[in-house]
Amino acid sequence: MATPAWRDLFPFESRTLQVPSGRLHYVDEGPRTADPILCLHGNPTWAFHYRRLIAEARPFHRVIAFDHMGMGLSDRPTNFAYTLEGHVKNAVAFVDALDLKKITLVVHDWGGAIGMGMALARPERIARITVMNTSAFFIPRLPKRIAICRAGVLGEFITRGLNAFARAATTMTTSIPLAPEVKAGYLAPYASWRRRIGIWNFVRDIPMEPDHRSRATLAKIDLGLKSLQKPVQILWGERDWCFTPQFREEWQARFPRAYVHKFDDAGHYLIEDEPGGVIARIRDFAS
Repeated sequence: MATPAWRDLFPFESRTLQVPSGRLHYVDEGPRTADPILCLHGNPTWAFHYRRLIAEARPFHRVIAFDHMGMGLSDRPTNFAYTLEGHVKNAVAFVDALDLKKITLVVHDWGGAIGMGMALARPERIARITVMNTSAFFIPRLPKRIAICRAGVLGEFITRGLNAFARAATTMTTSIPLAPEVKAGYLAPYASWRRRIGIWNFVRDIPMEPDHRSRATLAKIDLGLKSLQKPVQILWGERDWCFTPQFREEWQARFPRAYVHKFDDAGHYLIEDEPGGVIARIRDFAS
């Protein structure tokens, strides 16, 4: 059987780490003596999202990317709550188990809230943070195309049955269309109803309602952001219809001394639209 073309784009050794809720899949490339760049993805992506950063930075940096529980090549436990709090605990367990120090944290989409939650729990392990089209605070805005995917049984059918959330993401998140093999790479881990449990639960976990299960967790993370006395870099795709420039402005309000670079023609998957500029800035910042 022929190897899928997307595999050539992600030629890294797969590793797993057992945490209380299951096994996390991750890649760990580059010299172990170098300070780590730790990349946290969002929904509906996985470590594949950072493939070019990993490939280009690993000659000089240790680059690590793990898949959140229920996502990518990690386990799909049915007894895991799939809440923001649960994902933060997994991230904390991950950096503790690998004993990562002087971390350059890179976050995107859901990786923002999860990564900031981890950073607040383990600030002594964090050296600096790069933020890309994400949030770690509440803004009362939810695009209709995402809201319908949260709509109970219908939303679950759309997200898990039709795989519409992940499929739509391969066409709606970039200004430059993704190549077929890149689309295939993003979709590869999500080939069945069972394997889409993480996607559905991330959509469900968007804390829009005041009594939502993750609203208090998100509020606590937001409250702690200003206590993170770390250098922050904000890289933003300005054509993102989900994490609009309003979110960037909120990050700047919380980190007024942050270095900010706006990519005017890039969308939500900033690193796909502007790989050269994004990767260069992350590497420079990590150095």
